Amino acid sequence: MKRGDRLMVPEAEFRSYYGRPVLKQPVWKVPDVPAYLYLGGLAGASSTMALCADLTGRRRLARSGRLAAAVGATASVGALIHDLGRPTRFLNMLRVLKPTSPLSIGSWILAPFSALSGAGVASELTGRLPALGRAAATTAGVIAPAMTTYTAVLLADTAVPGWHEAYRELPFLFAGSAVSSAGAVGMLAAPAESGPARRMAVAGAALEFAAGRSMHQRIGVVDEVYRQGRAGAVWRAARVLTGLGAGAALFAGRSRPAAIASGLCLTAGAVATRYAIFEAGRASVSDPRYTVVPQRDRLEARR
Repeated sequence: MKRGDRLMVPEAEFRSYYGRPVLKQPVWKVPDVPAYLYLGGLAGASSTMALCADLTGRRRLARSGRLAAAVGATASVGALIHDLGRPTRFLNMLRVLKPTSPLSIGSWILAPFSALSGAGVASELTGRLPALGRAAATTAGVIAPAMTTYTAVLLADTAVPGWHEAYRELPFLFAGSAVSSAGAVGMLAAPAESGPARRMAVAGAALEFAAGRSMHQRIGVVDEVYRQGRAGAVWRAARVLTGLGAGAALFAGRSRPAAIASGLCLTAGAVATRYAIFEAGRASVSDPRYTVVPQRDRLEARR
């Protein structure tokens, strides 16, 4: 080759060691963790709805929100403990508060939120200690935004490409899905006061779609796991269900059947969204290309 001639090197084909994945599969189980993700978001957004409804004098909507928050938070703890295998493992996570660990911070959000939500509902249902019950429910409502989104931060903080690459959008996507879930509860449980719940449902769906669109445009090759296989099929079903639910919510004030259809579609869409995200993460670990290619792209961008 003469001096000055350019050597054209073909792009290297990526191969991993013996074709094995670079990362280990997450040990979290189905349906425990998808249920934990959905129920925690529902609980947080429902508590916020209850607090706002209480401040505006909508007693039935507030009660429905408090009940959904307490049941959702308690069931979320149950799903997490079942996934961990032993209750003591959850208690061990509360032994130390580590600000740099999303898992530690999440445990310290989940535990007090569940206790406060339960205390608020117990007072609501029994009529005892109303002042303390109201204070507990109000405090839970203040913690609720963190409860709604901390699971997204928990996923994004892992090395799983399908979650880590979407770290910017996941909190907004989870928040939108949770808000629409809470709106569904309000429409189904408090039809006479469901105006704010319908607006929550539409706004939450809009936020979820916007975050999902941004995620698809930004995460590059990893976006394939949200479009292919089981995760892709469930993700598309979730988009359809959420869109139908939001559309029906626009007419739910005049039609009780529309309200019921909207609530059911939004609930199913939120469950499917959490499951699709969970499955997309697992799929991204199976193919080492999703781990290595984004790392190479970031190195090239820095150069």
